[in-house]
Amino acid sequence: MKNYFTLLIIFSAFIFISTSCGSGEEATQTPVDSTSIKAQALLDKASQFFQPLPDNAADETHPITDAKVSLGKMLYYDTRLSMTGKNSCNSCHNLNTYGVDNEKTSLGDAGKRGTRNSPTVLNAALHSTQFWDGRAKDVEEQAGMPVMNPVEMAIPHEGFMVKRLANIIEYQEGFKAAFPEQENPITFVNMANAIGAFERTLITPSKFDDFLKGDLAALSAEEQHGLKVFMQVGCTNCHIGPVLGGNMFQKFGLFKDYHPLTGSENDDAGRMDFTKSEIDKDMFKVPSLRNIEKTFPYFHDGSIAELNKVIRIMGEVQLNKNLSDEEVTSIEIFLKALTADVPESVKQNPLAVNQ
Repeated sequence: MKNYFTLLIIFSAFIFISTSCGSGEEATQTPVDSTSIKAQALLDKASQFFQPLPDNAADETHPITDAKVSLGKMLYYDTRLSMTGKNSCNSCHNLNTYGVDNEKTSLGDAGKRGTRNSPTVLNAALHSTQFWDGRAKDVEEQAGMPVMNPVEMAIPHEGFMVKRLANIIEYQEGFKAAFPEQENPITFVNMANAIGAFERTLITPSKFDDFLKGDLAALSAEEQHGLKVFMQVGCTNCHIGPVLGGNMFQKFGLFKDYHPLTGSENDDAGRMDFTKSEIDKDMFKVPSLRNIEKTFPYFHDGSIAELNKVIRIMGEVQLNKNLSDEEVTSIEIFLKALTADVPESVKQNPLAVNQ
């Protein structure tokens, strides 16, 4: 009997130790991270609407070379592209202030203002068309238009511009290096193509791109919630793709006249001014939301400077929704996560020493 109890005690101790060890092993196992699961689900949803930015916007039609980009940067900053030498591309699309001038409308070479807000040049090469009305097919075509615009840079004709550039030694060398296969490379088209090549390098990835690439911790909990709200309320009806916009046209004032809300005084017909088609009345290119925190004032006429007001107005006129204060705040928090650092190298004027 004594041996029986001795064996029973030993067996019980063995069971206790085995169970305890098993519990210890279970306790040291990594617990299921519900936060990561939610973040992954959010990423899966977001990936249906958005893509990370590429390194640059080069394509088969518009290859990029170092020489072409270097020439394009010089031209971008050169005030000699305007009639009186007051304006450069950078005047309205200042790379030190996120590719805009933060003005309602920009001041032209002759002291007059344009009728529409100057959108950011950052990431613009990824848009399907250029200008608010889409009248330019790409940044190369767009680059030449302000030069010839009488309000903006006021150059009288292409030949005038070519002759001015041809008399500058730096451009004699720069065009030859950028377009070595051409006997006479200094042309108006090559000028615009070089500026376009530079603009195709102005890509600004943010923490949102890290998130889209799988870094679930790249966005804070508040930013992730803002992304969720952004998608839930319907902002992705228009703001999609790598630049969260820039790839379609939409009527501004889809459900309600925007003028009373924005205080807009002009009656801009939008894309109809370009196409002359009534169906395009009040149609504008959907703007990119990249760096939107920094590219105020907003809308085609620069009528609103506060981002939270813009979010609320867009809810009313485009989604037919009265967004709550919490929704507006959450969306704003997410949109600020789209702000990126602009490389110092592109903000340095290569002609500053000579001007």
